[in-house]
Amino acid sequence: MKRSGKRNFKFFENFSHYVPGVADIFILLAFLLLGVLLAQIPSVLVMLWPDIDMSIIMFVSYPIMFIPAMIYASLKSKGNCFDEASVPMDRSNFSPIGGVWCVLLTLIATLSLSFACDAFGFVLPEPPQWFKTAMESITSDGNILLNFISVSIFAPLFEEWLCRGMVLRGLLANRVKPVWAIVFSALFFAFIHLNPWQALPAFTIGCLMGYIYYRTGSLKLTMLIHFTNNTVSLALSNVDALKEMESWCDIIPAPLYWVLVAACVMLVVLITRKFGKVSPVE
Repeated sequence: MKRSGKRNFKFFENFSHYVPGVADIFILLAFLLLGVLLAQIPSVLVMLWPDIDMSIIMFVSYPIMFIPAMIYASLKSKGNCFDEASVPMDRSNFSPIGGVWCVLLTLIATLSLSFACDAFGFVLPEPPQWFKTAMESITSDGNILLNFISVSIFAPLFEEWLCRGMVLRGLLANRVKPVWAIVFSALFFAFIHLNPWQALPAFTIGCLMGYIYYRTGSLKLTMLIHFTNNTVSLALSNVDALKEMESWCDIIPAPLYWVLVAACVMLVVLITRKFGKVSPVE
C-alpha cells in the first residue's frame, strides 16, 4: 500500500504512522483483552443496583474495551511520525466505479450477505439460553437509543478501526499477500466476538469488508457495511412479530428460502467482481 494519500478523517490521522506487523497485531489483541477486563468494571453496578438498565452498562463498557489498544496505537504512531511515512487509514479510491455506485453496491452486498448468513443456523449448534438472553439485552431490551448507539455506532467505529484500519492495513502495508491479509483480518474479527454463533457470520462478512477495503482503502465503506448489518439486526429484533423467529426459514417456505439464499450469494459474487475493477493503491 502506498504510504501517502488524501487527508482523511482527523480521528484516523492519529494512527496513520503506525502500521502493525503480525507481532504487533498480537500486542493489539493483548491490549484489547485488557480492555475487555476493564470493561467489566461497570458491571459492578449491576450488583450495587440490580435494576439498572443493561443497555447503560453496554453503552459505558463498549468503548472502554478499545481504549487501551487505541492509546497504544496512538502513542506508537506519534513515536513513528518523524521516521515512518504515513499510511492513511481511510482513502476514497473509488475509480472507475464512482463513490455513489460503491455505496449502493456495498449496501446491496451487505443486505444480501446478511440474509445468506442466516443459513449458518443450520450447521451451528443451538445457542444456549444465556447467549439468547445476552443478545436480547443489547438489542430488544432496555433503552433503544442506547442500544442503537452501542450496536450501530460504537461497533462499526471501534471494530472497523481495529480489524480493517489497523490489522488489515498493517498486513497489506507490510506486503502480506492480500488474500491472506483479508482472511487473517476476518479471522481476527471473528475471534473478538468470542462465540461461534457470531463468529462464523462475522468471518464471512469480514471477508467482504476486507476485500472492499483492500480495493478501495475506504474505512467509511466498511463502517457502512458494519452499520447496515448491525442496524438491520437491531431493527428486526424489535419487531414483535419476528421476536420468536429463529431463522428466516421459519416464515419463508423452504424451497423459496434456499433459492433466495443462493440468489443472495450470487449477487454478492457479482458485486465483488465489480469491485475487482477498482485497482488497489500500491
